[in-house]
Amino acid sequence: MSELQLAVIDVKPGAAMESQSGLQLLRPRIYGAFREPTGPKKVAAIVMHPTSNFMGHYLIGPLAERGICCMGLNSRFVGNDTVLLMERAIQDLGAGVQYLRAAGYEKVFLVGNSGGAALAAFYQAQAEQLTATHLPDGDPTHLHPSDLPPVDGIALCAAHLGRTRLMRDWIDPSVIDEHDPLSVNPDLDMYDARHRVPYDSDFLARFSAAQKARLDRIEQWCIDRLALLRNTPGAPRDQTFIVYRTHADPRCVDLSLDANDRLPGSVWGDARQVNYSANAMGRTTSLTAFLSQWSSRSQADGPGNLARTTVPKLLLTYTGDQSTFPSTRDAWMAAGGARIRNVDIVGGNHYLAGQPELIPKAADAIAEFAHAL
Repeated sequence: MSELQLAVIDVKPGAAMESQSGLQLLRPRIYGAFREPTGPKKVAAIVMHPTSNFMGHYLIGPLAERGICCMGLNSRFVGNDTVLLMERAIQDLGAGVQYLRAAGYEKVFLVGNSGGAALAAFYQAQAEQLTATHLPDGDPTHLHPSDLPPVDGIALCAAHLGRTRLMRDWIDPSVIDEHDPLSVNPDLDMYDARHRVPYDSDFLARFSAAQKARLDRIEQWCIDRLALLRNTPGAPRDQTFIVYRTHADPRCVDLSLDANDRLPGSVWGDARQVNYSANAMGRTTSLTAFLSQWSSRSQADGPGNLARTTVPKLLLTYTGDQSTFPSTRDAWMAAGGARIRNVDIVGGNHYLAGQPELIPKAADAIAEFAHAL
């Protein structure tokens, strides 16, 4: 097995105009890290997340040991989803696929871990039939089929259903004032001691309805604000804003809901603290990024896109995960139909952190899937 190698990949000029980096505007590049196995170049994988740095992903080495070149690839938005457009992220993923094809690998597949799952499904759906000709704000994407070469399979692990569904499940409906992170309606505050666990069905129904109502209000404000900006001479075409308190999923504290082997809390620690933190999912965003990632207008819904794909699929369910659940597994399995199978990684948390004994089990299942492509 080779040493870890760096991949420096140029993205199509002019494709990175939404990036936050000045260098990216002038010379769009993305970076990845990979290990090549010994022997012929048969199978390669890309594991990529919209924003997380996967160049040190826990599967890179184990898959190389099993005869699979695995690249942890970063998008142009690594570490910052403020201006992230999912339509640009799949363009970056396509550049990675082209890199591995040019390197001589006969088969290439995607590993969709966590938020990378919906990204992988979106990519392959568009690779098989390009429909994302415009962004949700109406601007053209300038995507071309040659930007998105199809892959040979998709393996999903600890797979979120997509950012639009995450925001729907996680946004805090108790916020009264969108400009005040401390404003709260106690009747809708899942963290208020008056709402005891297990939550009653009436509270959960009111909570869910209020989540949708808040998200709908923000989405409509984005649409109206964009219309105002774009119809005002001299105004900018976009702006940033803050979405306070985006981590309020009752399943974090009520383990009877969507029960699995998880511990109480969030992937990132105490769920209430994450909810009020300065940096959390979707906290700072532009209008266009909100529509592309978090809104009902997003084109990057995971199961919806997976259902459009024809390649073989594997789902690894980490049964101790605090942010994917049995209902998550069921949604992916329904979308995958006859071309997907599930393997449980019993007790696994979201990133198998502190669980080195489980990583070989995940790698074995993915390697078996890959060698059968």
